[in-house]
Amino acid sequence: MLLHSNIIGEGKPFVILHGFLGMSDNWKTLGKQFGELGFQIHLVDQRNHGRSFHDDAFNYEVLAEDLKRYCDVHGLRDIVLLGHSMGGKTAMLFATLYPDVVSKLLVADISPRFYPVHHDAILEGLSALDFETIKSRGEADKVLSNYVSEVGTRMFLLKNLYWVEKGKLGLRINLEILKDEVSEVGEALPSYATFDKDTLFLRGDRSEYIGVGDEAIIKNHFQNAETVTISNAGHWLHAENPKEFYEAVVQFIN
Repeated sequence: MLLHSNIIGEGKPFVILHGFLGMSDNWKTLGKQFGELGFQIHLVDQRNHGRSFHDDAFNYEVLAEDLKRYCDVHGLRDIVLLGHSMGGKTAMLFATLYPDVVSKLLVADISPRFYPVHHDAILEGLSALDFETIKSRGEADKVLSNYVSEVGTRMFLLKNLYWVEKGKLGLRINLEILKDEVSEVGEALPSYATFDKDTLFLRGDRSEYIGVGDEAIIKNHFQNAETVTISNAGHWLHAENPKEFYEAVVQFIN
């Protein structure tokens, strides 16, 4: 099965992977901007997310294999690869497994280390959405607000809503499997995995995902890595400060 994607522009292939509970649409605006620089942008939905297929298997090994199959089918070589959060972990593993396919690696606000499960309230909130009674986005937001107080996070999550049929809403994500396998999202990059080409880690100055202690871990796996801090940004740094994020990415890939 092949991952769903939105392909923008012409030129050198540039693949972007969204984070946990996200989708390729989250990157549409930045994708168009990168596409204008002479890149062919591949905004990819990872399995159990967006419009891609649902499957019971869910871990970084299968996510990396999905991407390899995608690159093979589309004939992509020498790609620029950018991943955010969970997508960053997929991108890291992919680059270490298939270094010949990747020319440059960019990782947004995630380190190679292990992270404990911290999505409980979000998953509980999404599970509480009863689409027999919920008939609008507003109603879904009201239910979700009992579990997730931050408006921006709810807006991000509610992008997963779609009309299954006239009058009936549903979620694009494979919620049951993502709940069952949520611990996989925090798994560390294997200790032996390394990639020696140019790598950029981007972190939000208000985010705790990449701390001072992560620098050594990053260098262990990615000897040619540099880290750039995006100001006025938390974990969703590309959405919170897109201008600075864009500039940092462009400076690195050029």
